[in-house]
Amino acid sequence: MSESSSPAAVYPSVSPNLETFAYDNRWASNFVIATLVWGIVGMSLGVTIALQLAFPAASFDQSWFTYGRLRPLHTNAVIFAFAGNAIFAGIYFSLQRLLKARMFSDKLSAFHFWGWQAVIVAGVITLPLGITSGKEYAELEWPIDIALAAVWIAFGINMFGTIFRRREKHLYVAIWFYIATWLGIFMLHVVNSVEYPVTLFKSYPVYAGIQDAMVQWWYGHNAVAFFLTTPFLGIMYYYIPKAAERPVYSYRLSIVHYWSLIFIYIWAGPHHLLHTALPEWAQTLGVVFSVMLIAPSWGGMINGLLTLRGAWDKVRESAVLKFLVAAVTFYGMATFEGCLLAIREVNALSHNTDWTIGHVHNGALGWVALISFGMIYWMIPKMYKTKLWSEGLANVHFWLATIGIGAYAIAMWIAGITAGSMQLAFDEAGRLAYTDWMEIVNAIVPFYWVRFGGGCLFLLGMILCAFNIWRTIAAANTLEDDVVQAPARLPMPRAVSVEIDQALREKGWGNKTNALHDLVERWPTAMVGLSVVVLAIGGICELGPTIIQGAVAPRIATVTPYTPLELTGRDIYIREGCSVCHTQMIRTLRAEMERYGGQYSRAGEFIYDRPFLWGSKRTGPDLARIGVLKPGAAWHYDHMERPKSVSPGSIMPNYPWLISDDMDLSSLERKLKVLASFPMNTPYSPEEIRGAVESAKKQAKTIGDELRGIEKYQKIEGLDNKEIIALIAYLKRLGTDLNKKSSEATAVKAGN
Repeated sequence: MSESSSPAAVYPSVSPNLETFAYDNRWASNFVIATLVWGIVGMSLGVTIALQLAFPAASFDQSWFTYGRLRPLHTNAVIFAFAGNAIFAGIYFSLQRLLKARMFSDKLSAFHFWGWQAVIVAGVITLPLGITSGKEYAELEWPIDIALAAVWIAFGINMFGTIFRRREKHLYVAIWFYIATWLGIFMLHVVNSVEYPVTLFKSYPVYAGIQDAMVQWWYGHNAVAFFLTTPFLGIMYYYIPKAAERPVYSYRLSIVHYWSLIFIYIWAGPHHLLHTALPEWAQTLGVVFSVMLIAPSWGGMINGLLTLRGAWDKVRESAVLKFLVAAVTFYGMATFEGCLLAIREVNALSHNTDWTIGHVHNGALGWVALISFGMIYWMIPKMYKTKLWSEGLANVHFWLATIGIGAYAIAMWIAGITAGSMQLAFDEAGRLAYTDWMEIVNAIVPFYWVRFGGGCLFLLGMILCAFNIWRTIAAANTLEDDVVQAPARLPMPRAVSVEIDQALREKGWGNKTNALHDLVERWPTAMVGLSVVVLAIGGICELGPTIIQGAVAPRIATVTPYTPLELTGRDIYIREGCSVCHTQMIRTLRAEMERYGGQYSRAGEFIYDRPFLWGSKRTGPDLARIGVLKPGAAWHYDHMERPKSVSPGSIMPNYPWLISDDMDLSSLERKLKVLASFPMNTPYSPEEIRGAVESAKKQAKTIGDELRGIEKYQKIEGLDNKEIIALIAYLKRLGTDLNKKSSEATAVKAGN
């Protein structure tokens, strides 16, 4: 139902006096423009990194232009810049009209808009420079995290301020999802961003190992839930009825959809960590709730699609409705696929492959982008009081986007299933069928070209959309606030609430359950409080035991903290985004154990890893045991300088700057001091902290001497001071702890 036909539109004894006020269109329009600009930027980056996977030379041997540094920039640009601005555009336009009130503060609207763009620009600058926390979907460093929180709080004050001074008593269903979005993202951002600053551009998370894995994927999965799902469901509930001129199909279904979705979604994060060192109980919870998630997700999809009953002729004629219908359909497909990929047997095949990448883009492009385009095509003509410049061009955009997504998804499905099958395959003799990783890579490279083509089609459609909207705005030439009238906001004492509930029931607005929920919808404090409780239950039940279990679990005696040089190398590894393409987690699957040295990864191996680097995609092989499998410094040196020289067919870029740039040890002592402090408690002694730089130089000389034992490295000047030496130290360390004396017996005894 639209706001004009909502239950709260029926009031007993409403005053005939009307107030005149204006809806603010300026900032909604600005957010639309920002959505289009950042959409082109983000999708151009996506096309660029897609090309780099198929054609590695496209990185041009530039440090700031590698896949490892651009991929986090792409994800942040699409999620926070494109989708974020689309969310705010949709909320700023619809919220005022649903509540019959201007936004709470024009100054907060301005601060929100410019503050959000500033945060995005900060990410655009820092991520290509390698300034990153290394946490997926949360790569921005701590000063930007704080700025992001400040802008989000300003947005919250503006939104809730508008809600509390509304003229419409009833909170329409779209607003419920807006509330859940703000609450969920605030909670996720605060918990996941607990970190200890080292310098202005460097920090370490408080969580380590399995604790950090649990927290990060609780955040990562639910960032999808509460940034890419709930706000766009709110947009669906407002813009589909408006564009179709039909009420929402089922008010009761929307109630069930909201509460079940926000309760179940928060539990599903551990399905990203199946077959890993995460405790079994947490993995099982992730599977169970992920499968349950299909019910509320499809309930919402059905509610959206059936809203269009009787309006299918309009769908054929309207580009707006084509985008909205396709978006909701993709939402249903993506949520079904998500539940499928959470099943253990399917996850064993799909995880760390391009199937997951295809799934993510089905949601990001098929659901988020298409519903954003439909919203924009409908909203801009309304605000500028004109017609869309070209309905035909909008239809062309629709087909380019749909075909582009289809090509992308099909290519990634085939590539993912191919790679997963090859990784797990055994021959008739019971040996791994494909021992050379490059066989797997070469089998899927053709599909990367199809992916690139699909991305180009989608980007072209995005550019056409921006052109169409620009011409529409230019033709209107002016943007004015919408002046409207509405009854003054009246006090709501208990007696009046009861009277209104009686009136609603008499007019057939629903049963007692609906009437009870009507009360909650008219009391924002109750709606917020209940939403907080429902959201918090899953997080507390999953994170609390995991953090405690990680803190008190027995240690593997031979696992020791990283040396100062190894820590320096690990920070370089994070800076270069190596975890984007390489995992450090051997799952409890026979194929993986045989491929990577016979032992699956134990929780105790990662107790000093801040952040954890288990990764989510294997473009290259797993590195958890690389120090055992490739112990020689020369192999690592050559591999970073020119990967194809040691791995023919590799699609990894060259890293010449690691060979030429000196490592920076200026903050090394501070790093160890931070890691040794409470609550990190890494066992570095005061002597080790004071002697950190000297220790690093000594270990660097040892590695340098190993290289100088080979003739071709003997003439390299300043070899011991180069960044490559620190990275080699880190890579040579990986996996060696379990090979130390009595380590296996210790691991078994500790239960790790």
